[in-house]
Amino acid sequence: MTSPPPSLVAEQRILDAIRAVPRGEVASYGGIARRAGLPGRARLVARILGRNEDAALPWHRILRADGRIAFAAESPEFLEQCRRLRAEGVPLHKGRVRLPKAEDALDAALWAPR
Repeated sequence: MTSPPPSLVAEQRILDAIRAVPRGEVASYGGIARRAGLPGRARLVARILGRNEDAALPWHRILRADGRIAFAAESPEFLEQCRRLRAEGVPLHKGRVRLPKAEDALDAALWAPR
């Protein structure tokens, strides 16, 4: 029996991490990568989400590191993500969501100037 290629294993771990984000909560692309055991792979998370065709995947809960929606403001995708987040009770202000404190602290520790 052969094991799946590493890229498929990484993709499955990322999809599992996205599915684990509870209703009414959000995470960053980088946070999902870390939860999947792939720190520093936020762009991989974005690529996987970009080609996703699973309608049940809660893609709308994943945001940029600063809490902003990644789609262009007022685009159909942006408006749909806003609608879905509001339906789950997530407060939005100008296309931005306050990320959980744990992610704020970790991102600040990793990216703050020294």
